[in-house]
Amino acid sequence: MALGGFLMGYDTGSIGAIVAMPQFEKTVGHLSPTLLGFTVSLIMLTGGIPSVFAGHLAEKFGRLRVIMAGTIFFIMGALIQGSAPSLVPFLIGRAIGGFGVGVYLSNVAVYICEIAPVRHRGVLAGSPQFMTTAGVCAGYFTCYGTIGIESSFAWRFSYIIQAVTGLFMAVRCAMLPESPRWLMLHGRRTDALESLHRLNFSMAEADMDILRPQEQGPSLSGWQAFLLLFRRGYRSRTILALFVLGMVQLSGIDGVLYYAPTLFAQAGLHGKTAAFLASGLSAILMLAISIPAFIFADKWGRRTSIIAGGLTLAACMLLIGTLYAAHAVHPHGAARWVVIVLVFVFGITYCATWGITGKIYASEIQPANTRAAASCVAQGLGFFTNWLVAMITPVLLTKSAYGVYFLFGGLALGTVAVLAAYMPETRGMSLENIQDAFQRPPILNILASHLRKITTGFGPRGQTTAANESLELNTILEQGPTESGSLDTGNRIARTRDVSASWYSSPP
Repeated sequence: MALGGFLMGYDTGSIGAIVAMPQFEKTVGHLSPTLLGFTVSLIMLTGGIPSVFAGHLAEKFGRLRVIMAGTIFFIMGALIQGSAPSLVPFLIGRAIGGFGVGVYLSNVAVYICEIAPVRHRGVLAGSPQFMTTAGVCAGYFTCYGTIGIESSFAWRFSYIIQAVTGLFMAVRCAMLPESPRWLMLHGRRTDALESLHRLNFSMAEADMDILRPQEQGPSLSGWQAFLLLFRRGYRSRTILALFVLGMVQLSGIDGVLYYAPTLFAQAGLHGKTAAFLASGLSAILMLAISIPAFIFADKWGRRTSIIAGGLTLAACMLLIGTLYAAHAVHPHGAARWVVIVLVFVFGITYCATWGITGKIYASEIQPANTRAAASCVAQGLGFFTNWLVAMITPVLLTKSAYGVYFLFGGLALGTVAVLAAYMPETRGMSLENIQDAFQRPPILNILASHLRKITTGFGPRGQTTAANESLELNTILEQGPTESGSLDTGNRIARTRDVSASWYSSPP
């Protein structure tokens, strides 16, 4: 399922290199800075609108069906782009591919978050972002490998890879179990238990995070969920998710990823091959740092990751802007290497912090009955800000060498200030228990976060967790239905609690 992130990352990594290829210019003609920005960013523009409504479709038809439909649209777009004889059909293909991305991408995040146990949620929910970085790396090096081909196959080959990868993802969607939370919200408890069994949930995990009916809330239609997003009790989480995903994109990361060859050429690297190689190297470094960040996503707090990462991102942007404003960057001066290194550091920091934590946080803070709708609205805003950055970056770079860096650096600083004041810590909390944090004033959440750090490891002896309660769901499934013809899950859960209580009271 994380291949959805790979597809998006692959397009991001390849399109900036493709539009810089002379073979592409020979096919579609010369592109002005404005037309260049429009061509690159079109996939985001057409992805933003369906991403808002994809949650409604997912609530009605299921997460996997909608993800598969979006993937099919993406495959169609890749095939049209790869076979385009001129600019207009190429733009049509990007528009169709963007529509597909908008349909599937937000639901991929929701699906993974909903099938992940608490103890692994950070790692699994961060997998699409990790695969996005891997896709960026693959896209850069695909173009680096084909730049020497004289024909248009040099840029068309990238779209063959996109289509084949998309086909594999669509086939996998048909083989995966539906989200147990979606099944529970639609009253399909038996199917939810089967899905949990296939996902290898323990009884304790299922009881704590999914099966308790009092935590689920009523099943809502897609439009009801959208309306509920901005009502009291939900509004703060919705606004925070929108802010996080929107400002993550306004950090300027998409300008770096889409136009890395241009940025490195501006800094003094001459020749297409050198700029492409530097872009590929930056992608390798981002992928390398994403591995430990992905693995240890649940080892450090969400607030720590966001605040420390944001300060580093702002420092990189502001320092680059200062060097350009002081006219210190020359083709043969040392300052150009400082700029290149700072671009590397910016990308590495983003992938280690904001890129993974932001998407996890925006999804996990939502209650079950509005999670898909909130994720899709936030994803729609993310698409719009992504499009805005990709659209304006080449234009701003032609107007001012330093203005764009000051802009993104200032936005990153503002984001850190807001989130430091209003962002509750959620690491290690169940999805449904997270909502309690939003019932308290922000300052109390910050104090509670620090208290949890101080008291971690000093709980009562014999305390049990979901990880060491090993009663599996196949016990329920093997016992079969009760006399009334339904699974007596509630009684078995109660018996599980009794066993847990006896473990707690027994001596170590």
